[in-house]
Amino acid sequence: QVQLVESGGGVVQTGGSLRLSCAASGGTFSAYTMGWYRQAPGNQRDVVATISRNSITNYQDSVKGRFTISRDNAKNTVYLQMNNLKPEDTAVYTCNARHTYYGANYWGQGTQVTVSS
Repeated sequence: QVQLVESGGGVVQTGGSLRLSCAASGGTFSAYTMGWYRQAPGNQRDVVATISRNSITNYQDSVKGRFTISRDNAKNTVYLQMNNLKPEDTAVYTCNARHTYYGANYWGQGTQVTVSS
């Protein structure tokens, strides 16, 4: 079973920055499309950003220009650099791994990001 462990969440002021990390184990990291999703209380889970095996990235419109997703295959880790944070970014951020061939999906437990006004 693929395990995903997120870290780096916390509380920041509006305009601040955080860097989330997701460490993967139990699979071939380079075979997965990786992504970050977020969910605020009472809301559905939305995609924030994804990055393919070839490092092609896609972003939710609301975070374009502020967030950057990246991956380090040697470390089996995906990152989400979040700059210029806004209160509406407050949510639980969860790491996702999807095997590009088999289609299997794996999820981490999530890390809380809180942005104060």
